[in-house]
Amino acid sequence: MTKNFARVYSAQTHLLDAFIVNVEVDLSKGLHSFNVVGLADRAVDEAKDRISAAIKNSGYKPPKSYNRKIIISLAPANIRKEGPQFDLPMALGYLLASREIEFNPEKKIFLGELALDGTVRPIRGTLALVLSAKEAGFEDVFVPEENADEAALVAGINIYGVKTLRDLIQHINTKDVSAPANKITPVKPSKIQKTPRTTRVFFEDIAGQETAKRGLIIAAAGGHNIALFGPPGTGKTMLAKAFVGILPPLNFDEAMEVTSIHSIAGTLSETMITNPPIRSPHHTASYVSLVGGGSYPKPGEVTLAHRGVLFMDEFPEFDKKVIDSLRQPLEDGVVTISRAKGTAQFPAQFILIAALNPCPCGYLGTHKCKCSAHEINRYNKKISGPIMDRIDMWIEVGPIDYEKLKTVHLSKDKSQTERAIHAVRTARKIQNTRFNSRKMGDDSNGEHVKLNAHMNNKDLANFAKLSEDAEQILNLSAQKQGLSPRAYHRVVKLARTIADIEQQESILQNHVLEALSYRPKITEML
Repeated sequence: MTKNFARVYSAQTHLLDAFIVNVEVDLSKGLHSFNVVGLADRAVDEAKDRISAAIKNSGYKPPKSYNRKIIISLAPANIRKEGPQFDLPMALGYLLASREIEFNPEKKIFLGELALDGTVRPIRGTLALVLSAKEAGFEDVFVPEENADEAALVAGINIYGVKTLRDLIQHINTKDVSAPANKITPVKPSKIQKTPRTTRVFFEDIAGQETAKRGLIIAAAGGHNIALFGPPGTGKTMLAKAFVGILPPLNFDEAMEVTSIHSIAGTLSETMITNPPIRSPHHTASYVSLVGGGSYPKPGEVTLAHRGVLFMDEFPEFDKKVIDSLRQPLEDGVVTISRAKGTAQFPAQFILIAALNPCPCGYLGTHKCKCSAHEINRYNKKISGPIMDRIDMWIEVGPIDYEKLKTVHLSKDKSQTERAIHAVRTARKIQNTRFNSRKMGDDSNGEHVKLNAHMNNKDLANFAKLSEDAEQILNLSAQKQGLSPRAYHRVVKLARTIADIEQQESILQNHVLEALSYRPKITEML
């Protein structure tokens, strides 16, 4: 290290990953100037004033105290630097280059935004940043105190929660050995604490709709997409809310992946997401907000719903372009965004629950309906054939017998939801064994769970063998209904899940018949 040069280390998120950034500071003689280079955005450039005030209010001489040129380089220079997480390393780099403090910056990563009084503020994407630091061989990571628990989810690296710039300097500074040392204690590794489900809706709270409840159990067991159609007020939204309550919690790997995504996106409201996320975009949502995008691609709702549920109420009211954008994620579990500046691929493996009315007013076939033929036809065309093909189950949620409404609030029996949870977990354990995944309930480790809905053609050949009569009825029905090869395979996957719920080794005729009954009858309904 030369006399007026210093290098410290930080990290930057890029899409849903992260990389190490070298923060290099050079001081030279001349009139005062302060420049940040390395493709920095406005938030990074404005750090010059934040770190000057923070250094001054922490008891050290700020950059403006001297007539000299200050250049801070953020490398690699060809990748855009965003956000305020470079405030802390830039301040430390300046103090180290100006010889105000001394410490060994090797194997250390610094992350944090600085307030004008020197307080270290929280940042986004801490989990991904710490993971990248560990992979790069760093030993110590200094993060804002509010982000320490999130960072401590990563084992095998020392995490320090920093409250102020002054506290950090007193911890690392070796220049003044006579000054009392104020050491920061490493944060203990965080353990997974399952957060309670926020849902307040249970199957028992919904009168009737037994067919829809059965369909939701099958969808949850195999990861299948489902559409609920019927007139307004019949319980479609309540069924979707109840659906989240029967899904198993995420295993460790899934929880880390989902938590990292939400941390980078700035939507993380807890230390670790242990339950499948649910996203409910409004039907006025734009194409970019749903699938992601922008000049520098950002994840959208389909990625925030990864490993969870995407609930799209009033499905045909979404813009047709928005609905058709679901084709790739529903088929491949990823979404690819191509821009002039590059291509990004985001994970988007979710269960789609679409709720829709039979016509714009919702009362098609009754005296209440005032929709014209043109309005109904335009409403129908919002949902294209390829999208219908990718939704495994179409279930009618019809009117409720008024007598049933009287008793639904009197029942305190939760056995219906408990039976649904048991059926889903039983079926998923069978799938985990089938696909050589770890068992459910192993929260300390585990691979991503593969479900029947994710089977490829090889899996279908190995694990979805139909009995002779089941194959005959499937082929006959496929011919009569004109099923595409994709739809044909989706029926087999659905039948495999129904057989798993009943703990049957082979797919029987009744499993295929039930799976066929869920194929879209939307053209008859509309």
